[in-house]
Amino acid sequence: MSSTKEIILASASPRRQELLRQIGINFMVIVSDSEEEYSSNDPEKAAEEISFGKARNVAEKCDSGVIVAADTIVVVDGRILGKPEDEKEAFKMLKELQGRSHKVITGVTLARFEKNEIRYNSFHETTEVEIYPMTDVEILDYISTGDPMDKAGSYGIQGVFAKFIKKIDGDYYNVVGLPLGRLYHELNT
Repeated sequence: MSSTKEIILASASPRRQELLRQIGINFMVIVSDSEEEYSSNDPEKAAEEISFGKARNVAEKCDSGVIVAADTIVVVDGRILGKPEDEKEAFKMLKELQGRSHKVITGVTLARFEKNEIRYNSFHETTEVEIYPMTDVEILDYISTGDPMDKAGSYGIQGVFAKFIKKIDGDYYNVVGLPLGRLYHELNT
């Protein structure tokens, strides 16, 4: 593994940090302060663009190591749902997602310092998630926990919201915020 090079996580996300610890990766955190911007209409490319921007931003602050940057988005009917701005928007998102399937896409960019240049490698993973039907009261009760406010699509699969998950097709960890298996293998290539 890239144990000879320091791993730098370009994220303040406690979920991403816990996931890296879970698979035994030692890392330091340097938070990206780049805007989450993208120009592509293709959700997979948009997720990669956002992660690339984060990686490039942190690379400007470093001179060695391997930077891991990621961004997770939720896509329903071809539209990207980011993090809700307020409880009203969280309700609207959850109302739209309940009782149906949607995609969760995590874009990941690795930035490696090699000689006098930085080599970037971006990829993405997609997981299909189906949510049970939810009543308005259930949605409001979930929002009252505060859990949806910092999460794409207004939910976290690993918390109390797990009781509303009907089915997932793909990498569970991708929905949490990092496709661990793919990331581990990309770090080792």
